[in-house]
Amino acid sequence: MTKWKTVLLSGGALMMAAALISMPGESLQASTRGLDIWWKIVFPSLLPFFIVSELLIGFGVVRLIGILLEPLMRPLFKVPGVGGFAWSMGMASGFPAGARLTARLRQERQLSRIEAERLVSFTNSSNPLFIFGAVSAGFFQNATLGIILALSHYLGNVVVGLTMRFYGRNDHEGAERSVRRKFSVKEAFRGLHESRMADHRPLGKLLGDAVSSSIQSLLMIGGFIILFSVLNQVLYHLHITTVLSSAISSLLSFFHLPPNLSIPVIPGLFEITLGSQMTSELAEVSLFQQAVLVSFLLGFSGFSIQAQVASILAETDIRFKPFFFARILHGVAAALITIFLFKPLFGRLTDGEATGAIPVFSQQTSSFWIDAMDILTKTGPLFTIICLLLYCLLYAKRLRSS
Repeated sequence: MTKWKTVLLSGGALMMAAALISMPGESLQASTRGLDIWWKIVFPSLLPFFIVSELLIGFGVVRLIGILLEPLMRPLFKVPGVGGFAWSMGMASGFPAGARLTARLRQERQLSRIEAERLVSFTNSSNPLFIFGAVSAGFFQNATLGIILALSHYLGNVVVGLTMRFYGRNDHEGAERSVRRKFSVKEAFRGLHESRMADHRPLGKLLGDAVSSSIQSLLMIGGFIILFSVLNQVLYHLHITTVLSSAISSLLSFFHLPPNLSIPVIPGLFEITLGSQMTSELAEVSLFQQAVLVSFLLGFSGFSIQAQVASILAETDIRFKPFFFARILHGVAAALITIFLFKPLFGRLTDGEATGAIPVFSQQTSSFWIDAMDILTKTGPLFTIICLLLYCLLYAKRLRSS
Protein backbone atom coordinates (compact mmCIF):
# COMPACT_ATOMS: atom_id res chain seq x y z
CA MET A 1 0.00 0.00 0.00
CA THR A 2 2.85 2.37 0.87
CA LYS A 3 4.56 1.64 -2.46
CA TRP A 4 1.38 2.40 -4.40
CA LYS A 5 1.03 5.65 -2.48
CA THR A 6 4.60 6.57 -3.44
CA VAL A 7 3.93 5.77 -7.09
CA LEU A 8 0.71 7.82 -7.11
CA LEU A 9 2.29 10.84 -5.44
CA SER A 10 5.39 10.82 -7.63
CA GLY A 11 3.28 10.24 -10.74
CA GLY A 12 0.99 13.14 -9.82
CA ALA A 13 3.98 15.43 -9.28
CA LEU A 14 5.44 14.44 -12.68
CA MET A 15 2.11 15.10 -14.40
CA MET A 16 1.89 18.47 -12.70
CA ALA A 17 5.40 19.38 -13.82
CA ALA A 18 4.65 18.29 -17.40
CA ALA A 19 1.43 20.34 -17.43
CA LEU A 20 3.27 23.43 -16.19
CA ILE A 21 5.90 23.05 -18.91
CA SER A 22 3.28 22.55 -21.64
CA MET A 23 1.07 25.44 -20.43
CA PRO A 24 3.44 28.19 -19.22
CA GLY A 25 1.10 31.08 -20.13
CA GLU A 26 -1.93 29.67 -18.33
CA SER A 27 0.21 28.72 -15.30
CA LEU A 28 1.65 32.23 -15.09
CA GLN A 29 -1.82 33.75 -15.31
CA ALA A 30 -3.09 31.49 -12.51
CA SER A 31 -0.02 32.22 -10.35
CA THR A 32 -0.53 35.95 -10.81
CA ARG A 33 -4.18 35.63 -9.81
CA GLY A 34 -3.27 33.70 -6.64
CA LEU A 35 -0.52 36.21 -5.78
CA ASP A 36 -2.95 39.08 -6.35
CA ILE A 37 -5.43 37.62 -3.84
CA TRP A 38 -2.68 36.99 -1.30
CA TRP A 39 -0.88 40.34 -1.25
CA LYS A 40 -3.98 42.52 -1.66
CA ILE A 41 -6.42 40.80 0.71
CA VAL A 42 -5.13 37.75 2.61
CA PHE A 43 -1.84 39.15 3.96
CA PRO A 44 -3.06 42.59 5.15
CA SER A 45 -6.30 41.22 6.60
CA LEU A 46 -4.72 38.31 8.51
CA LEU A 47 -1.37 39.74 9.71
CA PRO A 48 -2.76 42.08 12.42
CA PHE A 49 -4.87 39.26 13.89
CA PHE A 50 -1.92 36.84 13.86
CA ILE A 51 0.39 39.33 15.61
CA VAL A 52 -2.22 40.34 18.20
CA SER A 53 -3.04 36.70 18.98
CA GLU A 54 0.66 35.94 19.54
CA LEU A 55 0.97 38.93 21.88
CA LEU A 56 -2.18 37.95 23.80
CA ILE A 57 -0.78 34.45 24.32
CA GLY A 58 2.58 35.88 25.45
CA PHE A 59 0.99 38.37 27.86
CA GLY A 60 -1.18 35.67 29.42
CA VAL A 61 -4.49 37.16 28.28
CA VAL A 62 -5.48 33.86 26.68
CA ARG A 63 -5.07 32.14 30.06
CA LEU A 64 -7.38 34.75 31.60
CA ILE A 65 -9.98 34.26 28.86
CA GLY A 66 -9.68 30.50 29.25
CA ILE A 67 -10.50 30.56 32.95
CA LEU A 68 -13.43 32.94 32.43
CA LEU A 69 -14.92 30.92 29.54
CA GLU A 70 -14.35 27.47 31.06
CA PRO A 71 -17.94 27.22 32.45
CA LEU A 72 -19.29 27.89 28.93
CA MET A 73 -16.94 26.03 26.58
CA ARG A 74 -16.57 22.83 28.61
CA PRO A 75 -20.29 21.88 28.87
CA LEU A 76 -21.11 22.90 25.28
CA PHE A 77 -18.12 21.71 23.26
CA LYS A 78 -16.01 19.68 25.73
CA VAL A 79 -12.98 21.92 25.22
CA PRO A 80 -11.20 24.17 27.73
CA GLY A 81 -12.11 27.84 28.04
CA VAL A 82 -9.13 28.89 25.91
CA GLY A 83 -11.10 27.43 23.01
CA GLY A 84 -13.34 30.50 23.22
CA PHE A 85 -10.37 32.68 22.29
CA ALA A 86 -9.51 30.51 19.27
CA TRP A 87 -13.18 30.45 18.22
CA SER A 88 -13.68 34.24 18.39
CA MET A 89 -10.36 35.04 16.69
CA GLY A 90 -11.06 32.43 14.03
CA MET A 91 -14.41 34.05 13.18
CA ALA A 92 -12.97 37.58 13.21
CA SER A 93 -9.86 36.93 11.11
CA GLY A 94 -10.96 33.97 8.97
CA PHE A 95 -9.17 30.96 7.49
CA PRO A 96 -6.84 29.48 8.77
CA ALA A 97 -6.44 31.49 11.97
CA GLY A 98 -8.47 29.05 14.07
CA ALA A 99 -6.20 26.15 13.10
CA ARG A 100 -3.07 28.18 13.80
CA LEU A 101 -4.26 29.20 17.27
CA THR A 102 -5.37 25.66 18.06
CA ALA A 103 -1.96 24.32 17.06
CA ARG A 104 -0.28 26.98 19.20
CA LEU A 105 -2.41 26.08 22.23
CA ARG A 106 -1.66 22.39 21.71
CA GLN A 107 2.08 23.09 21.55
CA GLU A 108 1.77 24.86 24.90
CA ARG A 109 -0.12 21.81 26.31
CA GLN A 110 -3.22 23.86 27.09
CA LEU A 111 -5.24 21.29 25.11
CA SER A 112 -5.15 17.52 24.89
CA ARG A 113 -4.89 16.05 21.39
CA ILE A 114 -8.59 15.11 21.30
CA GLU A 115 -9.59 18.55 22.60
CA ALA A 116 -7.45 20.17 19.91
CA GLU A 117 -9.07 18.01 17.22
CA ARG A 118 -12.50 19.01 18.51
CA LEU A 119 -11.56 22.68 18.66
CA VAL A 120 -9.98 22.97 15.22
CA SER A 121 -13.07 21.41 13.66
CA PHE A 122 -15.34 24.38 14.48
CA THR A 123 -12.92 27.34 14.71
CA ASN A 124 -12.18 27.28 10.98
CA SER A 125 -14.45 29.89 9.39
CA SER A 126 -14.57 32.72 6.90
CA ASN A 127 -14.34 36.27 8.20
CA PRO A 128 -17.25 38.73 7.86
CA LEU A 129 -15.29 40.92 5.42
CA PHE A 130 -15.09 38.09 2.88
CA ILE A 131 -18.75 37.02 3.30
CA PHE A 132 -20.26 40.52 3.20
CA GLY A 133 -17.66 42.34 1.13
CA ALA A 134 -16.29 39.92 -1.46
CA VAL A 135 -19.12 37.41 -1.87
CA SER A 136 -22.34 39.32 -1.15
CA ALA A 137 -21.56 42.91 -2.15
CA GLY A 138 -18.80 42.09 -4.64
CA PHE A 139 -19.98 38.99 -6.53
CA PHE A 140 -23.77 39.12 -6.01
CA GLN A 141 -24.14 42.92 -5.68
CA ASN A 142 -26.52 42.18 -2.80
CA ALA A 143 -25.11 42.88 0.67
CA THR A 144 -28.38 41.71 2.26
CA LEU A 145 -27.56 38.20 1.08
CA GLY A 146 -24.56 38.37 3.40
CA ILE A 147 -26.91 38.10 6.38
CA ILE A 148 -28.18 34.65 5.36
CA LEU A 149 -24.70 33.49 4.31
CA ALA A 150 -23.14 34.65 7.59
CA LEU A 151 -25.94 33.15 9.71
CA SER A 152 -25.75 29.78 7.96
CA HIS A 153 -21.94 29.78 8.07
CA TYR A 154 -21.51 30.59 11.77
CA LEU A 155 -24.52 28.56 12.93
CA GLY A 156 -23.10 25.68 10.88
CA ASN A 157 -19.89 26.01 12.89
CA VAL A 158 -21.90 25.76 16.11
CA VAL A 159 -23.56 22.58 14.78
CA VAL A 160 -20.12 21.14 14.02
CA GLY A 161 -18.87 22.02 17.50
CA LEU A 162 -21.88 20.45 19.21
CA THR A 163 -21.49 17.31 17.07
CA MET A 164 -17.74 16.96 17.59
CA ARG A 165 -18.16 17.07 21.38
CA PHE A 166 -19.07 13.38 21.08
CA TYR A 167 -15.79 12.66 19.27
CA GLY A 168 -13.02 10.98 21.26
CA ARG A 169 -14.86 9.96 24.43
CA ASN A 170 -11.81 8.02 25.67
CA ASP A 171 -9.79 11.20 26.12
CA HIS A 172 -7.94 10.39 29.34
CA GLU A 173 -5.59 13.37 29.07
CA GLY A 174 -8.46 15.84 28.72
CA ALA A 175 -10.55 14.08 31.39
CA GLU A 176 -7.82 14.65 33.97
CA ARG A 177 -8.08 18.42 33.45
CA SER A 178 -11.82 18.69 32.96
CA VAL A 179 -12.57 19.70 36.54
CA ARG A 180 -15.39 22.24 36.42
CA ARG A 181 -14.22 25.68 37.53
CA LYS A 182 -16.46 28.30 39.01
CA PHE A 183 -16.53 31.74 37.42
CA SER A 184 -13.82 33.66 39.30
CA VAL A 185 -12.32 36.94 38.10
CA LYS A 186 -9.68 36.79 40.84
CA GLU A 187 -8.50 33.35 39.72
CA ALA A 188 -8.51 34.51 36.10
CA PHE A 189 -6.19 37.45 36.84
CA ARG A 190 -3.97 35.20 38.92
CA GLY A 191 -3.68 32.90 35.92
CA LEU A 192 -2.84 35.85 33.67
CA HIS A 193 -0.02 36.94 35.98
CA GLU A 194 1.41 33.42 36.32
CA SER A 195 1.33 32.92 32.56
CA ARG A 196 3.09 36.24 31.97
CA MET A 197 5.78 35.45 34.53
CA ALA A 198 6.37 32.05 32.93
CA ASP A 199 7.22 33.79 29.63
CA HIS A 200 10.59 35.43 30.32
CA ARG A 201 10.84 37.26 26.99
CA PRO A 202 11.07 41.08 27.17
CA LEU A 203 8.53 43.16 25.25
CA GLY A 204 10.82 43.82 22.27
CA LYS A 205 11.66 40.12 21.87
CA LEU A 206 8.01 39.14 22.22
CA LEU A 207 6.93 41.63 19.56
CA GLY A 208 9.71 40.57 17.19
CA ASP A 209 8.85 36.88 17.60
CA ALA A 210 5.16 37.64 16.99
CA VAL A 211 5.90 39.51 13.75
CA SER A 212 8.36 36.88 12.47
CA SER A 213 6.12 33.91 13.30
CA SER A 214 3.06 35.56 11.75
CA ILE A 215 4.81 36.50 8.50
CA GLN A 216 6.30 33.01 8.17
CA SER A 217 2.81 31.51 8.46
CA LEU A 218 1.42 33.95 5.89
CA LEU A 219 4.24 33.17 3.44
CA MET A 220 3.28 29.50 3.69
CA ILE A 221 -0.40 30.39 3.17
CA GLY A 222 0.52 32.46 0.10
CA GLY A 223 2.38 29.51 -1.38
CA PHE A 224 -0.67 27.27 -1.01
CA ILE A 225 -2.98 29.88 -2.55
CA ILE A 226 -0.73 30.18 -5.63
CA LEU A 227 -0.23 26.41 -5.89
CA PHE A 228 -3.94 25.61 -5.84
CA SER A 229 -4.74 28.47 -8.18
CA VAL A 230 -2.35 26.91 -10.72
CA LEU A 231 -3.64 23.39 -10.04
CA ASN A 232 -7.22 24.51 -10.63
CA GLN A 233 -6.23 26.09 -13.95
CA VAL A 234 -4.28 23.00 -15.04
CA LEU A 235 -7.22 20.68 -14.29
CA TYR A 236 -9.48 22.96 -16.32
CA HIS A 237 -7.20 22.94 -19.38
CA LEU A 238 -6.73 19.17 -19.13
CA HIS A 239 -10.56 18.90 -19.27
CA ILE A 240 -10.60 17.01 -15.97
CA THR A 241 -12.86 19.69 -14.48
CA THR A 242 -15.28 19.27 -17.39
CA VAL A 243 -15.51 15.50 -16.90
CA LEU A 244 -16.12 15.84 -13.16
CA SER A 245 -18.68 18.60 -13.74
CA SER A 246 -20.57 16.32 -16.17
CA ALA A 247 -20.81 13.62 -13.50
CA ILE A 248 -22.08 16.15 -10.95
CA SER A 249 -24.53 17.51 -13.52
CA SER A 250 -26.08 14.05 -13.92
CA LEU A 251 -26.44 13.78 -10.14
CA LEU A 252 -28.12 17.21 -9.96
CA SER A 253 -30.54 16.26 -12.74
CA PHE A 254 -31.58 13.22 -10.71
CA PHE A 255 -32.63 15.59 -7.89
CA HIS A 256 -34.38 17.91 -10.38
CA LEU A 257 -31.81 20.68 -9.90
CA PRO A 258 -30.39 22.89 -12.70
CA PRO A 259 -27.46 21.04 -14.36
CA ASN A 260 -25.45 24.26 -14.74
CA LEU A 261 -25.07 24.35 -10.93
CA SER A 262 -22.29 21.81 -11.50
CA ILE A 263 -20.12 24.39 -13.28
CA PRO A 264 -18.74 26.13 -10.16
CA VAL A 265 -18.68 23.05 -7.91
CA ILE A 266 -15.26 21.64 -8.90
CA PRO A 267 -13.46 25.02 -8.91
CA GLY A 268 -15.24 25.84 -5.64
CA LEU A 269 -14.06 22.61 -4.01
CA PHE A 270 -10.50 23.74 -4.72
CA GLU A 271 -10.81 27.48 -4.05
CA ILE A 272 -13.88 29.15 -2.52
CA THR A 273 -13.27 32.61 -4.02
CA LEU A 274 -13.39 31.32 -7.59
CA GLY A 275 -16.29 28.99 -6.81
CA SER A 276 -18.36 31.78 -5.22
CA GLN A 277 -17.66 34.12 -8.12
CA MET A 278 -18.64 31.52 -10.74
CA THR A 279 -21.82 30.71 -8.78
CA SER A 280 -22.86 34.36 -8.81
CA GLU A 281 -22.48 34.43 -12.62
CA LEU A 282 -24.75 31.44 -13.30
CA ALA A 283 -27.71 32.09 -15.58
CA GLU A 284 -31.18 30.53 -15.18
CA VAL A 285 -30.48 29.71 -11.52
CA SER A 286 -32.43 31.32 -8.68
CA LEU A 287 -30.80 33.31 -5.91
CA PHE A 288 -32.01 30.67 -3.44
CA GLN A 289 -30.12 27.89 -5.26
CA GLN A 290 -27.02 30.05 -5.58
CA ALA A 291 -27.10 30.84 -1.85
CA VAL A 292 -27.37 27.15 -0.91
CA LEU A 293 -24.38 26.24 -3.10
CA VAL A 294 -22.23 29.13 -1.84
CA SER A 295 -23.08 28.21 1.77
CA PHE A 296 -21.86 24.66 1.13
CA LEU A 297 -18.64 25.88 -0.51
CA LEU A 298 -17.93 28.31 2.34
CA GLY A 299 -18.45 25.54 4.90
CA PHE A 300 -16.33 23.02 3.00
CA SER A 301 -13.62 25.71 2.74
CA GLY A 302 -11.89 24.31 -0.33
CA PHE A 303 -8.86 22.05 -0.68
CA SER A 304 -6.57 25.10 -0.77
CA ILE A 305 -7.50 26.14 2.78
CA GLN A 306 -7.59 22.52 3.94
CA ALA A 307 -4.02 22.07 2.69
CA GLN A 308 -3.00 25.19 4.63
CA VAL A 309 -4.58 23.75 7.77
CA ALA A 310 -2.93 20.35 7.17
CA SER A 311 0.51 21.97 6.99
CA ILE A 312 -0.18 23.88 10.24
CA LEU A 313 -1.43 20.76 12.04
CA ALA A 314 1.59 18.79 10.80
CA GLU A 315 3.71 20.73 13.31
CA THR A 316 1.72 19.07 16.11
CA ASP A 317 0.19 15.65 16.81
CA ILE A 318 -3.30 16.88 15.80
CA ARG A 319 -4.79 14.57 13.15
CA PHE A 320 -6.24 15.95 9.93
CA LYS A 321 -9.03 13.37 9.40
CA PRO A 322 -11.44 14.80 12.03
CA PHE A 323 -10.95 18.24 10.53
CA PHE A 324 -11.75 17.00 7.01
CA PHE A 325 -14.90 15.22 8.28
CA ALA A 326 -15.93 18.45 10.03
CA ARG A 327 -15.57 20.41 6.77
CA ILE A 328 -18.04 18.10 5.01
CA LEU A 329 -20.38 18.35 8.00
CA HIS A 330 -20.04 22.14 8.05
CA GLY A 331 -20.83 22.41 4.34
CA VAL A 332 -23.94 20.23 4.64
CA ALA A 333 -25.12 21.96 7.84
CA ALA A 334 -24.66 25.45 6.35
CA ALA A 335 -26.55 24.46 3.17
CA LEU A 336 -29.45 23.02 5.20
CA ILE A 337 -29.62 26.10 7.44
CA THR A 338 -29.75 28.27 4.31
CA ILE A 339 -32.66 26.17 2.98
CA PHE A 340 -34.62 26.62 6.23
CA LEU A 341 -33.86 30.33 6.75
CA PHE A 342 -33.90 31.70 3.21
CA LYS A 343 -37.68 31.91 2.67
CA PRO A 344 -38.53 33.46 6.07
CA LEU A 345 -35.80 36.09 5.68
CA PHE A 346 -35.83 36.59 1.91
CA GLY A 347 -39.31 35.50 0.82
CA ARG A 348 -39.50 38.15 -1.89
CA LEU A 349 -36.20 37.01 -3.41
CA THR A 350 -36.83 33.24 -3.35
CA ASP A 351 -37.37 33.09 -7.11
CA GLY A 352 -34.54 35.50 -7.80
CA GLU A 353 -36.94 38.38 -8.46
CA ALA A 354 -35.94 41.59 -6.73
CA THR A 355 -38.58 44.09 -5.75
CA GLY A 356 -38.33 47.74 -6.64
CA ALA A 357 -37.79 48.92 -3.06
CA ILE A 358 -34.36 48.44 -1.52
CA PRO A 359 -34.16 48.88 2.28
CA VAL A 360 -31.96 51.71 3.54
CA PHE A 361 -30.18 49.21 5.81
CA SER A 362 -29.21 47.16 2.76
CA GLN A 363 -27.88 50.23 0.93
CA GLN A 364 -25.78 51.31 3.92
CA THR A 365 -24.46 47.80 4.53
CA SER A 366 -23.58 47.35 0.87
CA SER A 367 -21.76 50.69 0.76
CA PHE A 368 -19.77 49.94 3.93
CA TRP A 369 -18.49 46.53 2.82
CA ILE A 370 -17.72 47.66 -0.73
CA ASP A 371 -15.75 50.62 0.64
CA ALA A 372 -13.90 48.33 3.08
CA MET A 373 -12.90 45.93 0.29
CA ASP A 374 -11.88 48.85 -1.94
CA ILE A 375 -9.62 50.31 0.77
CA LEU A 376 -8.10 46.89 1.45
CA THR A 377 -7.30 46.17 -2.20
CA LYS A 378 -5.77 49.64 -2.69
CA THR A 379 -3.63 49.79 0.44
CA GLY A 380 -3.00 46.04 0.84
CA PRO A 381 -0.03 45.70 -1.56
CA LEU A 382 1.88 48.59 0.04
CA PHE A 383 1.19 47.21 3.52
CA THR A 384 2.38 43.75 2.44
CA ILE A 385 5.64 45.09 0.96
CA ILE A 386 6.43 47.17 4.08
CA CYS A 387 5.80 44.16 6.36
CA LEU A 388 7.96 41.88 4.21
CA LEU A 389 10.80 44.43 4.35
CA LEU A 390 10.39 44.59 8.14
CA TYR A 391 10.54 40.79 8.30
CA CYS A 392 13.76 40.77 6.24
CA LEU A 393 15.33 43.30 8.64
CA LEU A 394 14.31 41.26 11.69
CA TYR A 395 15.61 38.06 10.11
CA ALA A 396 18.95 39.69 9.19
CA LYS A 397 19.30 41.04 12.73
CA ARG A 398 18.74 37.55 14.17
CA LEU A 399 21.34 36.05 11.85
CA ARG A 400 23.91 38.67 12.97
CA SER A 401 23.18 38.10 16.66
CA SER A 402 23.48 34.32 16.29
